[in-house]
Amino acid sequence: MSIFKAYDIRGTYPDQIDEEIARKIGGAFAAFLGASRLVVGRDMRSMSPSVQDALIKGINEQGCDVLDIGLASTPMVYYAIGKLPCDGGVCVTASHNPKEYIGFKMCREGARPISGDSGIRDIGKVVGEGGIAPVDRHGKRDHVDIKSDYIDHILSFSDQEEPVTMAVDYANGMGAAEGMDILARIPGLTTLPIYEELDGSFPNHEANPLHEPNLDDLRTMVREKKAQLGISFDGDADRCAFVDEDGRTVHADLITAILVRGMLERAPGKGVIFDLRSSKVLPEEIERLGGRPVRERVGHSFMKETMRKEDCIGGGELSGHFYFAENYFSDSGILACIMTLNALGRSGESLKEAANKFRKYHQTPEINFRVEDKAGLMDRVAEIYSDGEIDWLDGVTVTYPQWWVNLRPSNTEPYLRLRLEADTAELLQEKRQAMIDLLGEPI
Repeated sequence: MSIFKAYDIRGTYPDQIDEEIARKIGGAFAAFLGASRLVVGRDMRSMSPSVQDALIKGINEQGCDVLDIGLASTPMVYYAIGKLPCDGGVCVTASHNPKEYIGFKMCREGARPISGDSGIRDIGKVVGEGGIAPVDRHGKRDHVDIKSDYIDHILSFSDQEEPVTMAVDYANGMGAAEGMDILARIPGLTTLPIYEELDGSFPNHEANPLHEPNLDDLRTMVREKKAQLGISFDGDADRCAFVDEDGRTVHADLITAILVRGMLERAPGKGVIFDLRSSKVLPEEIERLGGRPVRERVGHSFMKETMRKEDCIGGGELSGHFYFAENYFSDSGILACIMTLNALGRSGESLKEAANKFRKYHQTPEINFRVEDKAGLMDRVAEIYSDGEIDWLDGVTVTYPQWWVNLRPSNTEPYLRLRLEADTAELLQEKRQAMIDLLGEPI
């Protein structure tokens, strides 16, 4: 399987990505952008320092200078790319993937993401052909400490002053590298941290907060210590997940609904973006508060580009990415945490109370079906439900007044992914069974 993915470069070390591959990727990236200066940061995985060194060597071999910001979360790298004079940058990270993985998240200037369609495949082609020859004049590597500036930037969004206790699961990932310092400076906030030691072997659980069992230790901490809420970060801290005082997960579409009021108070009438798997309660809330709902396909590169085009102030994705125009249109777990605390402080509600207002409808989780003829089955669904409103923004979505369903094909596996929402639990079960009858048993 290719290491050059739809949104990043990622593979196992050292069989798929080693230092020589990293050097070639660095050279190809610098040449692709025609860059004169790039930002590079890295996560806490054991191989990250040597892989970062090799990447920077490849960049320098193309005559391109590097601003090395060292150990950094992906959001801090995005901030550095947006803040510092540069042509783009790279975070050396494999995000939430297991310890044997390493990878690269790439951006142009302004922290604009580079996706498979906008550059990663081109870079992969150059690497696959043996890389690109060094130029005569090599660039230099300067070490830049931007952490304190980044912390001040994130804290500038906080207006939380009410007493609140929050459990925090850093999952031994990069959220702890900056998040602990940030949260310690918020007035009235008491944090109860777990797994705050940086450890790229992820000894306690995988750093993926979307997998519900990974939230169990956080739930236990919230209940035992009577915290008002809990938050868990993924491995590179660009995503997060929340639980309420009972340990119940508050999914990202409901968190975005909670954040909408603050977004539209900062920027009345602007767009708020969400991915097409989100509950319809979210666009309803955006419209109610005078904003423009902007629906987009799944994937951070699509979301960020559309945010710019549609003049959006922010938004969220069901995967736990939360986006903020004031933060270079990028995603940040710690900023989502701060904005949520702000929203709860202003409303005087607990997270449980705020979320329960939006629990109007009934949803399935995303369900996978093993399907060989993905296109044929999506066409079949569109044919069977042709009296509904049909769109093909990302897979096929069929919408009726009382229910909707989305089927998306996996890019890498013979799977169709289903998400279904209905006004009642009974209707949800009925339509879920109809989809199973058509697609077969889920895996």
